[in-house]
Amino acid sequence: MTTPSPPRRALLVGFGKLGARLAPLLLGDGGEVLALRRSDGPVPDGVQALTADLAVPLTGPLPEVDAMVVTLPPGPDVSSYRTALSRLAAALPSPPARTLFVSSTGVFDGAGGAEPVTERVEPVPTTDRGRGLRDGERAAVELFDAVVVRPAGIYGPGREFLLRKVREGAPVAHRRRTNRIHETDLVRALDLLLRMPEPPALVHAVDRAPAPLGDVMTFLADRLGLPVPPDDGSAPSGFVYDGTLLRSVLGHLVYPTYEDGYAEMIDRS
Repeated sequence: MTTPSPPRRALLVGFGKLGARLAPLLLGDGGEVLALRRSDGPVPDGVQALTADLAVPLTGPLPEVDAMVVTLPPGPDVSSYRTALSRLAAALPSPPARTLFVSSTGVFDGAGGAEPVTERVEPVPTTDRGRGLRDGERAAVELFDAVVVRPAGIYGPGREFLLRKVREGAPVAHRRRTNRIHETDLVRALDLLLRMPEPPALVHAVDRAPAPLGDVMTFLADRLGLPVPPDDGSAPSGFVYDGTLLRSVLGHLVYPTYEDGYAEMIDRS
């Protein structure tokens, strides 16, 4: 079995929460990490900051890197991802040996269904956001032969959207089908996919516990000692994603269910 090896120099594009957690793992193995983002705020120790806005052409070349992780947010247009990735490709001396494009399960939209969606299912998005994500995935593969990672709802410390909804007590769609991934497990997946000699081309990053939103909100409300937010009465919607491939890559999840992850978050708050 080939031993996974870390990249020597990695470019983290759109450096946010995921980049800030991934960078120390790469630095800890002796790699060099460059962070490309629009702002010029602080970065973790050891990370080299590069400032550029991919909404406009870059003014100079980028350093050569052997790995790249793209975590850009959606842009205003369906073609925003393709435009940004094309500018990256033009500025890099050569394509990195390994590129990860962090997309979203939001590439699937519409009413959805209860049957688990695997990586073999082709998305047919109907909204501009979904079409933009899908075009970004295609562009990342065309330009960089990228591995595409589709996380579901990312949660963890500092990502407390559902906890805020419980505290607000606003109505929610109890029957909506939902999926999640803890930030810790997503970062572990990105780190491993950068190192694997032959990674899968596409991974749905979801935990073992898809559940109706009402079940999740009931669990959170009980842990917080608050009333369960009322049901808004809407019909079921959303998709259920199969995370078998992710688990086969990682071996195990640190937070296999939302109960595991949210219980720790609440207990530490």
